[in-house]
Amino acid sequence: MDISLVNAASNAEPAQAAVANNVLRKSLDIQQQSVMSLLQAVPQPATVNPPNLGQNVDVRA
Repeated sequence: MDISLVNAASNAEPAQAAVANNVLRKSLDIQQQSVMSLLQAVPQPATVNPPNLGQNVDVRA
């Protein structure tokens, strides 16, 4: 998020504030789309352990 956009939105006249808010929202939407595409691109980890491992916890250490 660009701090200058937030500052511009808080210190501007009403019409300018509305434009600054719209630009800020669009910037946040683009960032959200970018993050979602990056998260979807991450491959799922392959399970290398047999299914019986990790079922018990030794509490007497």
